[in-house]
Amino acid sequence: MEQDTEKLRHTSATILINQGVHARIISERLGHESITTTMNIYGHALRSADQTAADKFESSLKNKTA
Repeated sequence: MEQDTEKLRHTSATILINQGVHARIISERLGHESITTTMNIYGHALRSADQTAADKFESSLKNKTA
């Protein structure tokens, strides 16, 4: 049962990251004492979300100049 709880926490954090929720908010929701803990665990998802944001921004600029 404890493993299911951890999976749910991880899934929740990943979804929130992909929805653009700030890492500090996610850190607080997960009960981490430091945002560093959150960044160490979910840094890969944050980098992926950042790349997605950059791609969307670039696409937006291309659409405006076309």
